[in-house]
Amino acid sequence: MYIAITKQHSDATYTSSVADFVNYLEKEDEGKHPELQEHFFDQYNNKVAPEKVIAEIDGNTAKLKKREPKFYSLVVSPSPKELKHINNDPYLLRAYTRELMKEYTKSFYRDRTITVDDIKYYAKIEHERTYRGFEKKIKQNAPYRNKIAKLRHDIMKVRNGEIKGNIKRIERKINKLIEEAPHKVNGELLKVGMKKEGLQTHIHIIVSRKDTTNTYSLSPGAKFKESETILNGKKVKQGFNRDEFFENAEKTFDKVFNYNRNFVESYKNKKIFVKDPKRFFALLIGLPTNERATAFKLLGKTGIHIPTIPTNKIQLAYKAFKKLKKGLKVAIRSSSIGI
Repeated sequence: MYIAITKQHSDATYTSSVADFVNYLEKEDEGKHPELQEHFFDQYNNKVAPEKVIAEIDGNTAKLKKREPKFYSLVVSPSPKELKHINNDPYLLRAYTRELMKEYTKSFYRDRTITVDDIKYYAKIEHERTYRGFEKKIKQNAPYRNKIAKLRHDIMKVRNGEIKGNIKRIERKINKLIEEAPHKVNGELLKVGMKKEGLQTHIHIIVSRKDTTNTYSLSPGAKFKESETILNGKKVKQGFNRDEFFENAEKTFDKVFNYNRNFVESYKNKKIFVKDPKRFFALLIGLPTNERATAFKLLGKTGIHIPTIPTNKIQLAYKAFKKLKKGLKVAIRSSSIGI
């Protein structure tokens, strides 16, 4: 499970309207039959028009300054394993989103209890993702793409009589480079804009910074999980407990769908890795045989080379750990929950 919370902004200032973001989220439905389209939804409605989403979010920004975010974006990305467990069912993902937003509101530290009816949010499910330029696979393919582009340019020059050359020989070089490139989909060189393979379903959630009365600010970007400040001469509670939200996001999924979460999928254990990698590895290798095997299998699916675990405990601590450490960082980043 990966959950990201971001403040929506443009350049150095925060955007004054959610319109561009809503229109961006509508892109996947273009050209699809109406019955196959995904709609915005909220806590009680399965179909909310994008025009209403814009009007409700943009109209709920009382007393917010230009340099303050008007809304936040939550991206909830279940892992392929989690999606497979629920058969990638949009109905179940909507149900999970509604339970998740209850946990979201419980994570605010305020003088009164905040409930899901106190927030204004709209969510939308997407089923596709495309590769972007900053991703590792794209960068690893870059040298091959550059060489291929030059060779294809040479073919044009040969055909135009600008240079001499053997087109078939150049084409063989191109085919060899494509074959040698590390990342391909159905024999085609992976490139920016290409759809990612496998289950890629995720949920975008737009949540207003102000509560439904347009009176109180509810910011998940608060620096502290619990703090108190003086406002108009009164002591006021403020804060957002991210750890609590992240942990409960997993617990809710596991409870609702009877999901048996593995050691390496747990947010709690990912935190241990960040703070104390050696302890994380010690716990990993101390798991029961079946659970440990599943853990290494999950790590292997991220592209990590899993070394043979030595039987000697000293070797285990100093050799296998060092080999896994770099790869584990990749796995943690690729499946973590963060803000």
